[in-house]
Amino acid sequence: MLTDASQREPAVRPLQWSIIVRIFALMQPFRVKRNWLLFCVVIRAIQQPAFAWAIGAIIDGPIARSQNMRLIFISVALFSLLCIVMQLTLHFRQRLTLELGEAVVNNLRRDVFNHLQRMPMAYFHRTKVGRILSRVSGDCNAVRTGVQDVMFVSLIGLGQMFFAGLLMAWYSVTLFLIVIAMSPLFWLANRLFQSRLSQAYRDIQENFSKVTSWIAENIAGMKVTQAFVRGPQNAEQFATMVDRHASHNMRATRISGLFLPLIELNSQLFLAALIAVGGTLALQGNQATPLRDLIQFFFLANIFFNPIQVLASQYNQALTAMAGAERVFDLLAMPVDTIDEQASLEVDRLQGEIEFRNVSFGYQAQTITREDTEKAAFEQSATTLVLRDVSLRIAAGQTVALVGASGGGKSTLSNLIPRFYSPTSGSIIIDGYDLASLSRATLTRNIAIVPQQNYLFSGTIADNLRLPVPNAKDDELWYALCELGCADIVESLPDGLSTEVGSRGATLSAGQRQVICLARAMLARPSILILDEATSSIDTMTELRIQAAITRLQENRTTIIIAHRLSTIRTADQIFVLDTGQIVQRGTHESLREVPGVYANMLHRYAGSL
Repeated sequence: MLTDASQREPAVRPLQWSIIVRIFALMQPFRVKRNWLLFCVVIRAIQQPAFAWAIGAIIDGPIARSQNMRLIFISVALFSLLCIVMQLTLHFRQRLTLELGEAVVNNLRRDVFNHLQRMPMAYFHRTKVGRILSRVSGDCNAVRTGVQDVMFVSLIGLGQMFFAGLLMAWYSVTLFLIVIAMSPLFWLANRLFQSRLSQAYRDIQENFSKVTSWIAENIAGMKVTQAFVRGPQNAEQFATMVDRHASHNMRATRISGLFLPLIELNSQLFLAALIAVGGTLALQGNQATPLRDLIQFFFLANIFFNPIQVLASQYNQALTAMAGAERVFDLLAMPVDTIDEQASLEVDRLQGEIEFRNVSFGYQAQTITREDTEKAAFEQSATTLVLRDVSLRIAAGQTVALVGASGGGKSTLSNLIPRFYSPTSGSIIIDGYDLASLSRATLTRNIAIVPQQNYLFSGTIADNLRLPVPNAKDDELWYALCELGCADIVESLPDGLSTEVGSRGATLSAGQRQVICLARAMLARPSILILDEATSSIDTMTELRIQAAITRLQENRTTIIIAHRLSTIRTADQIFVLDTGQIVQRGTHESLREVPGVYANMLHRYAGSL
């Protein structure tokens, strides 16, 4: 399994105030819930020191001094009331935190998904699917962690230390100064081990992902594994990966086993130092620190120290949340396809006349300007042109074919027509309108594409047929199938139109998937039809039937066929032969076959196809 180190993303990022402000701004639509949560946070931060103070006050007051049972019962009742209020506050704090975190992430995921819908196709061309998915899932979850855990838990911990510190200073400035002097040591010890422990857990997660990926890959490729008798070698590689995963687990266990006792010992030594100093002051009769205040001080010291370990853990989570939030915000800051937003010309029905005027196009080279983000600068000078100065004209209703070797520019040329990409130079004219001026709705109504990979979405056959016409009735779906002469193929399925197609149409044969894609295009009633070799992956008998359906689909509309097998284009009105991004020949099948050149060479090479 190969891993591209350059594609790894930083797991943590330093704290940045700008990102913290943006995360806080995500809560603005839910400001009422946020404000109530902040109120609960402040109350909770006060309650913890008040709880410790109350214990000391009851012991030092009613119990030690008055020995009045009525006063003791009143004190205990008030203390119990404080405990109830604390638990109610904790309940609403946790509930509001979870609700706010879910609401923020829900909105953020919607924003990311909507932003992706408006991104240019070039972004999807250069960005791996896994990386895009991680933005919507893992990185948005990191923001959730920042909201639910890091932000408000940290505020409670800091507030708890602040209020406990005020009371401790009230009881004994001397002892409080000792606490302040020793706190950084306690923090650094926590920080050091938490950092090492977090790295160990990240290594475990990364290694476990490799193990699960290896398992999935080998299960999917079991036929190849058995065909080449790779079982023993794969088992050996898997054993190595599992051993490595076990070693990462053991390392994390050793660090954790050392960390917790050391932190506990550190706390105990800390308290021992306070007892030594405070006890000495009390025994010497120091009026500034009487014994009863020393008792109060120690209760408060526990409240002061408890958040330090939590804050160290939250700090590590904060760094992870920073990295995830930065990637999400970088994605949202990336420019969208402004051409679609600027194009506003609405045309109800196009005739389908297409003209390319000196069109050149190149996929822009990507240069990473920040190695840890997805922001990129595009240098036109580094762009390799896929199409060079292409000029052609297709009359309305004509069927034309694009042929040539792989990489010649056939698919790229067809992708320019629905404006998946914009030309680097030149212009494309449809029915006299500049393509760049036509609205996306106009293009969607008038252009249908049947790709080589017959992509179906999870759901029923009816769901997939209705993609271009969401409100189409079942009768309209059957009519489109009947027009193609393929209704019996769907009728033969167990549930007809209600048959579940599975992920990417996995439950259907290649021919059945192709029929659904053709019927989908028929239902759209387009003016312009783009076919990317619709019969390249099916058997001969099915191909003959689908070819007949394609012929019906082509009637009365401009059709562009990207041909990989020359047998499918003999009747085309025009054939454009592309080589290294240029049209090197054009004409009909009969005229081109007699002329020495690329087309004649292809015919000779694939003579069996005619």
